[in-house]
Amino acid sequence: MKLSREFANGFIIFLGIGIYFLVLEYLGLADEFYLRVLNLFIVAFGVNRTIQMNHKDGIRGYNRHLLSAIATSMVGAVLSIGSLLAYIQFRGGENYLEQLSKGFLFGGGELTIHYYCIGLLFESIASSIIISFCLMQWWKDKIEVINKVD
Repeated sequence: MKLSREFANGFIIFLGIGIYFLVLEYLGLADEFYLRVLNLFIVAFGVNRTIQMNHKDGIRGYNRHLLSAIATSMVGAVLSIGSLLAYIQFRGGENYLEQLSKGFLFGGGELTIHYYCIGLLFESIASSIIISFCLMQWWKDKIEVINKVD
């Protein structure tokens, strides 16, 4: 059975983000916001890999590449958030969440695990779309030039 490239690269994103955050937690740096932002590079790597593979296989069309890129990043996001939900439950549930969310964007109030994960899902949807658009703008000229030569 052959997995789609979107799922395969999304799984690579998931593994990269998971390993990255486990290393940050092991080193005691999980509460440093600027280090959390670096996971965008992992997402960009997976999305760029999908676009490259599509291009190499001769898939044409800006929209097809864009939807493939967004699907890749969303697979990574959904798998990562699902794993985070399980990890929070494993580490102590609400008590661990209080410690985890102190240095995060969510402020005050009663924060539940599910609200936290839904907030991360919305954040990941936005970042997935932004990263996909940025990479497609970078690839746009390369794809158009090669398509005109063919």
